[in-house]
Amino acid sequence: MSLKSASRTMELISPLVNVVLLQLPAYETAARLGLDVGQPRNLAKSVTVE
Repeated sequence: MSLKSASRTMELISPLVNVVLLQLPAYETAARLGLDVGQPRNLAKSVTVE
């Protein structure tokens, strides 16, 4: 694998890694506040199922 292709791979994967890294503190914060992390509020208003 060349340096150029490795750089491109990291460019494609880094957003996924960042999402996970940001979701972990959000999950921990919600859990510590006693919020139901499996049932977000206003979910029914935001998501429609056909």
